[in-house]
Amino acid sequence: MGPPTKLEISDARLNPKALKGSRVRWGGNVVAVENFKTYTLLEILGRPLSDNGKPDESAKSMGRFMARVPGFLDPEEHPKGRLLSVTGKLSTPIEKRIGEYLYDYPVVDAEARYLWPEEEVYPYPYYRDPFYYPWYPYGYWHPYYRW
Repeated sequence: MGPPTKLEISDARLNPKALKGSRVRWGGNVVAVENFKTYTLLEILGRPLSDNGKPDESAKSMGRFMARVPGFLDPEEHPKGRLLSVTGKLSTPIEKRIGEYLYDYPVVDAEARYLWPEEEVYPYPYYRDPFYYPWYPYGYWHPYYRW
């Protein structure tokens, strides 16, 4: 079991037979979760990975791919838009429609996966107005307070 290769999603779409069995590490945003009897298919909008393996949401999409995970995954735990990274081997591609377009999805048989935790977005910090009376730095007793 060697390290993942630097294959792109577009390479796997163009030459699926030659690259079948290659190990890859891809990631992106979860688009859909579909459960079957023995496995779950995750549709993922691919994004480039940073050095730590986290998909870069600000980067342009590299295309879509499917991750096949053994067993059941709850769609509520893998909601649309969450970041997911997978490592595994390329398998036989799947044809599915996106609207009216027939799209060839590369399929990764996932050996490992990581669902990135949601980042909390904090509101902007509250900055007080220094000229508002209760917090005026000199208080109402300052000689220049009354103009």
